[in-house]
Amino acid sequence: MKVLVVGGGGREHALVWKLAQSPKVDKLYCAPGNAGTASLAENIPITADDVEKLLAFAVVNSIDLTVVGPEAPLMEGIADRFQAAGLKIFAPSKRAAAIEGSKALSKDLMAKYNIPTAKYGTFTNAEDAIACIKEWGAPIVVKADGLAAGKGVVVAFDEETAIQAVKDIMEDNIFGDAGSVVVIEEYLDGEEVSILAFTDGFTVVPMVSAQDHKRVFDGDDGPNTGGMGAYSPAPIYTEDLAEEVQRTILQPTIDALRAEGRLYQGVIYAGLMVTAEGPKVLEYNARFGDPETQPIMMRLETDLVDIIEAILDGKLQNIEIRWHEESAVCVVMVAGGYPGKYAKGEEILGLDGLDNETTTVFHAGTAEKNEKIVTAGGRVLGVTARAATIAEAIQSAYATVEKISFKDAFYRKDIGHRALNR
Repeated sequence: MKVLVVGGGGREHALVWKLAQSPKVDKLYCAPGNAGTASLAENIPITADDVEKLLAFAVVNSIDLTVVGPEAPLMEGIADRFQAAGLKIFAPSKRAAAIEGSKALSKDLMAKYNIPTAKYGTFTNAEDAIACIKEWGAPIVVKADGLAAGKGVVVAFDEETAIQAVKDIMEDNIFGDAGSVVVIEEYLDGEEVSILAFTDGFTVVPMVSAQDHKRVFDGDDGPNTGGMGAYSPAPIYTEDLAEEVQRTILQPTIDALRAEGRLYQGVIYAGLMVTAEGPKVLEYNARFGDPETQPIMMRLETDLVDIIEAILDGKLQNIEIRWHEESAVCVVMVAGGYPGKYAKGEEILGLDGLDNETTTVFHAGTAEKNEKIVTAGGRVLGVTARAATIAEAIQSAYATVEKISFKDAFYRKDIGHRALNR
């Protein structure tokens, strides 16, 4: 079969890498892809959000299955367009993906169906939002309602920071239309965990747990990023906790979406805070997470194509999904200055011969230029290793990181620290 992967980051390289292992796949394409996907798939110069060009390519090239990585095409309704053209696509519909596209919609759904989450208020003008901040006090969380590339959330530890965030989002429009509505939330104290799950709209099968590192500096300091690294499993996510999340969050969410006429087929990502009162939802994503996908795919034993076909046929309950018992760790190497301004076009050295059965360098912001691999984004590489324990996987990943260099390369030195501290 011919498979098209939409996107060009580390998550998409991990998906291409896993799909390439399927005996069912004869030909892989990735749009737009990166220098890493180019070794496994044919890169197609179409951006991930150009739905009409992607559809035209899929029709002309008789694509049997399309797998969508990033959120932007989901909100553009790529699943609806492909399905209307009679093409198979692994992605939730536009109405289902709205659980990520609108934080207000997501919070309202959880409130209506008693899914545990933080207390919140939704505001369409800055004055009312600021009044809420003054009433509730800090710490407090300010969120732009729409998509903001993972940067639309401000955790404020004083009222001044929260008020400034509201002004930045609503008055200065730093996120454009995504900030026309803001959600103010109570601050939840605890430890975060990422739970991704496969679902056909009825059955929900969680993947192995993972934990992301959002802040740019060691010790979880500095501004939020798209993710500086991730590991799987998260030791905090016990079997009892997994059962509770399935019963109180994952299954009720998919049932609620279906009840609202938003049948959800694909991957749903629940960002959770494990609090003293139990697990609560911080946010939903309508897709694979990045960089969580990298260690999760390293642990997936079952053919991803088999899982996707079961979901599209509405028969997820009939398939057993198997995982490696080993742990996996992803360390993200970024361009100097990220998540602020950074240079592109720096040559990356030391990549040859690093990939083996338990270590893979997933490309994110890379490109080929004059037969050299160069930086082309803020997050450049996701060095991912699998080993018997978290500690061994961390050691292996960092040993590989040290073999790679590019000008002003930066990475956190403490990926997996919470797991080690346990």
